[in-house]
Amino acid sequence: MNIALLTAGGVGNRMGQDIPKQFMTIDNIPVIIYTMQAFQSHPQIDAICVVCLKGWEVVLQAYANQFNITKLKWIFEGGDSNQHSIRNGLWGLRDAGCAEDDIILVHDGVRPLVAERIITENIEKCRKYGYAITGMICKEAIMQKVDDCVKNIDIPRERLVRTQTPHTYPLSTLLKAHAEADAKGIDGTVASCTLMAELGVDNQHLVMGSEKNGLKLTQTEDVELFKALKHTTKDEWLK
Repeated sequence: MNIALLTAGGVGNRMGQDIPKQFMTIDNIPVIIYTMQAFQSHPQIDAICVVCLKGWEVVLQAYANQFNITKLKWIFEGGDSNQHSIRNGLWGLRDAGCAEDDIILVHDGVRPLVAERIITENIEKCRKYGYAITGMICKEAIMQKVDDCVKNIDIPRERLVRTQTPHTYPLSTLLKAHAEADAKGIDGTVASCTLMAELGVDNQHLVMGSEKNGLKLTQTEDVELFKALKHTTKDEWLK
């Protein structure tokens, strides 16, 4: 199977709202539903699991029922960090009897503009190479912050990647990685790709993302950008 594992376990402090950002409604649809709809509509996705903020599981299931997210099969409790939330989801899939060679697409629940192409290419590259990471080549001049100043990074920007999600691996690979991380005391990694890198994996194949998929709803201005993108269509004259 191809399974989307969506992370929705955060409280969203940076958004500064009264409810977690993944459950905020934009144009009467919760953010997490927009994200789930992208995987619900993809023909190669067989199932969806969501790692959910504790206490919001019933709300999530109710929204899924309301918006006909029929591929939602599992809801697991989130952890106290992104790494722990992903681990909880993986353990849940293992205990639910998922196969070791099932393909797991780990995706941010508040990154709702993931395109069908990106999902498809993640599955294809993971099946071919064993790893797939979504990202964009940097077009900005990237510098390093040191105290209140910035200093140069001696790496050409063409070699720097801004990672997005999904990050895609077989279930067995992810389970082994988290077990190794626990044994080595590796904690607090911000994403599956960085966890793999800390464990020495250096051949995670790149899937080109998009500026739209780069939008992760973290701050209030991201909501404004999402609404603008949601209501914009490509001009016919653009190739």
